[in-house]
Amino acid sequence: MAAPLSDGDRRKQISVRGIAGLGDVAEVRKSFNRHLHFTLVKDRNVATPRDYYFALAHTVRDHLVGRWIRTQQHYYERDPKRIYYLSLEFYMGRTLQNTMVNLGLQNACDEAIYQLGLDLEELEEIEEDAGLGNGGLGRLAACFLDSMATLGLAAYGYGIRYEFGIFNQKIVDGWQVEEADDWLRYGNPWEKARPEYMLPVHFYGRVDHTPEGVKWIDTQVVLAMPYDTPVPGYKNNTVNTMRLWSAKAPNDFNLQEFNMGDYIEAVLDRNLAENISRVLYPNDNFFEGKELRLKQEYFVVAATLQDIIRRFKSSKFGCRDPVRTCFETFPDKVAIQLNDTHPALSIPELMRILVDVEKVDWDKAWEITKRTCAYTNHTVLPEALERWPVSMFEKLLPRHLEIIYALNQMHLDRVAALYPGDIDRLRRMSVIEEGDCKRINMAHLCVIGSHAVNGVARIHSDIVKNSVFKDFYELEPEKFQNKTNGITPRRWLLLCNPGLADVIAEKIGEGFITDLSQLKKLLDFVNNETFIRDVAKVKQENKLKFAACLEEQYKVKINPSSMFDVQVKRIHEYKRQLLNCLHAITLYNRIRSNPSKSCVPRTIMIGGKAAPGYHMAKMIIKLITSIGEVINNDPYVGDKLKVIFLENYRVSLAEKVIPAADLSQQISTAGTEASGTGNMKFMVNGALTIGTMDGANVEMAEEAGEENLFIFGMRVEDVEALNRKGYNAREYYERLPELRQAIDQISSGFFSPRDPGCFKDVVNMLMYHDRFKVFADYEAYIKCQGQVDQLFMDPREWTKKVIRNIACSGKFSSDRTITEYAREIWGVEPSATKIPPPNLPRD
Repeated sequence: MAAPLSDGDRRKQISVRGIAGLGDVAEVRKSFNRHLHFTLVKDRNVATPRDYYFALAHTVRDHLVGRWIRTQQHYYERDPKRIYYLSLEFYMGRTLQNTMVNLGLQNACDEAIYQLGLDLEELEEIEEDAGLGNGGLGRLAACFLDSMATLGLAAYGYGIRYEFGIFNQKIVDGWQVEEADDWLRYGNPWEKARPEYMLPVHFYGRVDHTPEGVKWIDTQVVLAMPYDTPVPGYKNNTVNTMRLWSAKAPNDFNLQEFNMGDYIEAVLDRNLAENISRVLYPNDNFFEGKELRLKQEYFVVAATLQDIIRRFKSSKFGCRDPVRTCFETFPDKVAIQLNDTHPALSIPELMRILVDVEKVDWDKAWEITKRTCAYTNHTVLPEALERWPVSMFEKLLPRHLEIIYALNQMHLDRVAALYPGDIDRLRRMSVIEEGDCKRINMAHLCVIGSHAVNGVARIHSDIVKNSVFKDFYELEPEKFQNKTNGITPRRWLLLCNPGLADVIAEKIGEGFITDLSQLKKLLDFVNNETFIRDVAKVKQENKLKFAACLEEQYKVKINPSSMFDVQVKRIHEYKRQLLNCLHAITLYNRIRSNPSKSCVPRTIMIGGKAAPGYHMAKMIIKLITSIGEVINNDPYVGDKLKVIFLENYRVSLAEKVIPAADLSQQISTAGTEASGTGNMKFMVNGALTIGTMDGANVEMAEEAGEENLFIFGMRVEDVEALNRKGYNAREYYERLPELRQAIDQISSGFFSPRDPGCFKDVVNMLMYHDRFKVFADYEAYIKCQGQVDQLFMDPREWTKKVIRNIACSGKFSSDRTITEYAREIWGVEPSATKIPPPNLPRD
């Protein structure tokens, strides 16, 4: 996809990648040839590009293993408090380039591959994305792993090794079509199976209360096979582990029941057990109460907790005999962070192990559990909250249901004692929701079972305290914290935008790579003509490169001097891609009504996946592609305006589009986007933001100064006031002629001439039941976009604002976020000390 570098460009290799020593280059070449030779000896005598990719991946992996082993040895000997980050999603993207960057190998590899007559970027494009996540939540987990390793924390990511990650999106006739993501088809050079740590996970069965204690019996067993992926820190020789579990049927699976019957059927039924890790549920911010999903959630929790306890118990004197049998010190040695409510079963599962298996007293076990677990809330949308039917639990996890009932009773007794007679409060705060279908509110379970609860941006944490968990905040205010999200500057600056990283390093040195707050030093260069020119030049080069990719893929001629106006994120009504559409139509109508009037040319790019079952999101994609179809083929418009839907948006595409963007759209209804992290990626890569006062946009405006962002629209208070008054879309439709024209065009079939009624559902939603109040912000948005145009016509002033934004983006490093988690939730201190590399003796 990437245009190959000229020889001259390639040799202007940038400072932040380090100088490649001749010895390093020779060693990489030798290792590469050795791996290639053994690959080909086995199979063929002609190498394919994929053979070259695997040879390089194995070469780079060789540099990881020594450091990986040494890091784990280091932890084993020093026995630090370990951090366990539990998540159903890890949206990792590609690994090759990230590993080269973090090990400081990129220049040596580039030179070696070049000497062999190959192109490094071409090989990088062969790697499949590890798409084991939906969007923000899964990508956050990946950034956190990078930061935890870079900060020298003894941290582990635990999740599921989905055989099929987030679907590949194809656009066919303007509609989204999903295709299975068979990412493991050619094998994964970055993982190592660890069958020696395989563990049993139990489902179904019944509970037996005996004089010796409680027994969960007659269960069905599924085995959890761990696959380990190394997670290198940035140039500190630390390599942590991400351990993902894969489901495997035991060899006697179903054979007991089939002794008289069909052996073949019994073996085929192994699939039923192994389906647990087959596929990632593709919903973002939406709860779908499927039994298979609950199985996935318990599967990762049960396997992980056994692993945590095994590691806690094991002696550091070289034997695997359990030495710690007392669990008093468990919270001093173990921190479990729950990434949303998906791993909430950690709370009853840890209770079950402590009470039923380890025979710890109930109250003591509860104290240990609470001191160990902490919960991160990621959304305030009611449709996203996990509320599992009690009937499903009764069947699948009967002992956990008993434990949850007992915990809830304890909790409600406490509330009743503090608020006598307040029955409504008891109902609101219960973990069990009464009604036609009794449900377990997993968020309430997380709050009562954790010592810390955090939101992911200041405005979101305030909403959590004052609305979502108001009653809980009144009960235990000390539990509630804010931890504003961040992104890793390694992937999201160094790796994806080396040109910008180099221009920055020239001015302020390389310290910003591990201390992003140092970008503040760039404020000294806001008026420096050379720096202004260099920053603008890097952006222009990134735009040219991305435009070439787009022309190749979409056969649309892109005007590279147009404003690249980008909104990339999951398609959801609350993210208001429809507001963006209305602006595009308004611009189009203005051009049509006065074709000779000069205007700022724009290329509007919108990308993102819709959950397969989300009808409105799929209609939004069809609307975007239909608008593009009309605008891009209208001769009156020419290259003044283009609307492009970026197909199959994913981590590897984000790494290309974000460095090329001029304008970043972050336009959710105030109070709906918990934080956002794409907003931060655009900011550090030199795009300006048009956005509402929502999520982390608020803190971005605070850091850079509101005058350096394009802020528009209702604030949270305005939304609340409008809710009280009653939102009436028709009012805006009647009052604003340009809005009315746009809606009438969508409604009449102007953008869907072959199916005039195509968008009736969209128009009906916007007019009569729009929870996210698109029309209420339309006027302010269009006006604000006018200000964007004005500034874009003055490239020097635009670039000065860009520099101010980059300089003020330091807060949004995930290194800062993780440092706060470490000190304020986990009770550990980040360490700057380097582990000695494998070629040096250990200290």
